[in-house]
Amino acid sequence: MTDRRPTFSRRHLLAGTGAVGLAMLGAPAIVRAQAKEIVVGGAASMASWMNGTFAKAFEDKYKAKVTFEGTRSLVNLEKMQKNKDKQYLSVVLMDDPVMILAVQEGLLEKLTPAIVPNLAKTRPAAIHMDGMWANYLQPWQGIATNTKALPNGVASWAETYDPKFKGRLVLPSLQNTEGLANLVMAAHLETGKPMDKAQFDIEAGFKKIKTLKPNILTIYTQIPQAFNLLEQGEAWAIPSAFSSVVVPREKEKAPIKMIVPKEGIFVGPAGIALVKGGPAPELARALVNELLSADMQAKLQGETYAFPSNVDAPPPPGIPADTKVFSLDWQFVAKERGEWVKRWDREMAI
Repeated sequence: MTDRRPTFSRRHLLAGTGAVGLAMLGAPAIVRAQAKEIVVGGAASMASWMNGTFAKAFEDKYKAKVTFEGTRSLVNLEKMQKNKDKQYLSVVLMDDPVMILAVQEGLLEKLTPAIVPNLAKTRPAAIHMDGMWANYLQPWQGIATNTKALPNGVASWAETYDPKFKGRLVLPSLQNTEGLANLVMAAHLETGKPMDKAQFDIEAGFKKIKTLKPNILTIYTQIPQAFNLLEQGEAWAIPSAFSSVVVPREKEKAPIKMIVPKEGIFVGPAGIALVKGGPAPELARALVNELLSADMQAKLQGETYAFPSNVDAPPPPGIPADTKVFSLDWQFVAKERGEWVKRWDREMAI
């Protein structure tokens, strides 16, 4: 996911001396004599639900204030780097590729079921680098369609290769996080390999996706322009669109719809982690535990339009329970993406 620019000013953690002293059912520990405020760094786009539904529930339960700083993932990384000797952030919510960088610099504390019990209920594919971070609610990727041009939608990712779509598809660039799913799906369609294996066969992915070029109207890096084309009907479909972009417009009665293709959906890299050496560690663990809980993930779906990582949380409305859900290996992506982008720009130019 691409974070937006920051809308919140930096606020330092206020250390408290009074004991909170509440027994927390299902929480990793009893919070005693810790700060009554916890600072969380995340994407600016998360502010409405972090400062609203989530903060209210957490503050009511733990009697501790949540201060949310909304910015971009790389900015959160910079904050941790600059304050390594005296952190003021306790928890960060960042894209997986940036989490990898934070792990490499020793900035994160490992999550375990002993300190975050809901980790045991988190999908294994949503737990990364042996627990250095986990995904919580993840924007999911399917195919966005124009309902007037395609009243019956699109059955599959494979269907977008049909000549009937000539000049009617809009694709995200590989510079965009959501663009990677199309390349991996192309590798799967070309080889027949399961998605977890196909994602490493990028040569096959490029071979297949180049055959899609006649169907491409444009390739975007900026989301608003792309969706203007879709809503106006000039484009008929955007493969690998994010639910967090499409579903709100659906609710506003725009002529677009998010489709769950028969091959399955991808989920975005929305990670949560503990900052190593951060203040109020027990509160921080409690906060991570709450965001990984089935109840909270179900409660937030109506605001985040995202797919839960807790196996006990229901899927979002419109997604069948047996839908296949795919996650990318972001360590592999982080290592290779630079070269893929160069190749994409060279071979997919239209």
